[in-house]
Amino acid sequence: MIHLHQIDPVAIHFPAFEMFGRTFQPAIHWYGIMYLLAFFTAWWLGRRRVAAGRLPGVDANAFGDLVFYGMLGVVLGGRLGYVLFYAFPDLLRDPLMLLRVWDGGMSFHGGLIGVLVAAWLWSRRHGLHFFDTMDFVAPLVPAGLGFGRLGNYIGAELWGKYTQAGWGVVFPTDPQLAGRSAEQLQAQFASGALDAFARHPSQLYQAFLEGLVLFVVLWAYSSKPRPRYAVGGLFALLYGLFRFAVEFVRVPDADIGYLAFGWLTMGQVLSLPLVALGLFWLWKSRSAPTLQPGIAGSGA
Repeated sequence: MIHLHQIDPVAIHFPAFEMFGRTFQPAIHWYGIMYLLAFFTAWWLGRRRVAAGRLPGVDANAFGDLVFYGMLGVVLGGRLGYVLFYAFPDLLRDPLMLLRVWDGGMSFHGGLIGVLVAAWLWSRRHGLHFFDTMDFVAPLVPAGLGFGRLGNYIGAELWGKYTQAGWGVVFPTDPQLAGRSAEQLQAQFASGALDAFARHPSQLYQAFLEGLVLFVVLWAYSSKPRPRYAVGGLFALLYGLFRFAVEFVRVPDADIGYLAFGWLTMGQVLSLPLVALGLFWLWKSRSAPTLQPGIAGSGA
């Protein structure tokens, strides 16, 4: 059954006030709440893995530092990645747009790079092998990816192509529907006039694959000691494949479009290195040592 998207992206509206001659309208967006849920879930799951000794020598305090490093990596890397990969012309016209994170615009691939840098700095500080840290962190990430994609859906952004499937969603943010009020959209939807504007809810596809499926697979796979590189390699491989597949039904960024062949998107180009790295790390894990669970806090 085709659905009309009617979710307010703002969870809580606060009264407007004036300051310095300007009017401010404070609000808490669902997307921000999703980020908080992502960080909290990663922290909660990580505490369980620390308590089980899955990263020997690391206690709760050291893990708290890792979460802080990771948060900075996600936010800074995600924003820089979005600007460099998807909105570089906008940056040249308006350098301050880099700071306006409330306007939206975060890149998973940029956030991943940020997390890798943060994990490397943290691992170096604690005298741990970088890939032991990454294998520990990998199962903590998918839940956050799922929450992020739910935030994209609530915000009616990053939707898919038009579809005749019965589960299509009509997004009011569709440029073809610009200028129509909520009342007009509801009336036209009820009459069936908007059925042709139903799109793939690609955000939900990604929430399912990158969030739920990836989490279940990685959590189950990492429940037993695995060779170094294996868990991180499986994460990179599956995420790259899932993202590459969903891009076929997702609308590319308007200012970039398709890069080649009438179907290749920037998201797919950025996912191919992850697939290659995942395969390489899984191959490398065949001759790598296996980190055995130890006592938390025994040497960090």
